[in-house]
Amino acid sequence: MMETKTSDADLLERVRAGDADALNALLAHYRERLCRMVGLRLDARVQARVDASDVIQDAFLEITERMQEYLKNPRVPFYVWLRLVVGERLSKLHRHHLGAQMRNAGRELSLYREALPAASSAALAAQLLGKFTSPTQAVVRAERLLRIQEALNALDPLDREVLALRHFEQLSRQEAAQVLGIEDAAAAKRYVRALKRLKDALADMPGGLEGL
Repeated sequence: MMETKTSDADLLERVRAGDADALNALLAHYRERLCRMVGLRLDARVQARVDASDVIQDAFLEITERMQEYLKNPRVPFYVWLRLVVGERLSKLHRHHLGAQMRNAGRELSLYREALPAASSAALAAQLLGKFTSPTQAVVRAERLLRIQEALNALDPLDREVLALRHFEQLSRQEAAQVLGIEDAAAAKRYVRALKRLKDALADMPGGLEGL
């Protein structure tokens, strides 16, 4: 398993030399993180037809074809590029299945000038509820889920996206800043602010968001 950027660099050099096993190792290492990203952004109306693993598999085929293109001009860290390609694949999938039903592109953040699907507040709420509360009744769970989703929707879209990137996708401050096209310090401030606003909005909910 790879643990450092140096390991990434070593494997990328092997890929540059035509080592298919090195590319497979890189993709396998990042598969789980990319699946998490797709799960947060895959439209609920599409989930019955396609799951995250299908999106990742198709994206990996494209990544294999475009790998040398990236290596010739690696403007961003490898994982950030991987995430972009997977996000583009997800956007194409949404267009194919939803067409005119897609959300207004103006409501989505433009990452690298490409309209990638924004993280769903419903998916984020489900993640938070599943991790930090254990309601025993379906009605209680539904009420809490709605409350968390409303709090997330009240956040500035960019703050909500920073929260998704940092907390749920577990991107570093630098990676999140690169994805959003903002300074590292701005990404850090937005993350702290988003966490505080979310906690404040849910302070009176039984159990709150302890541990977030």
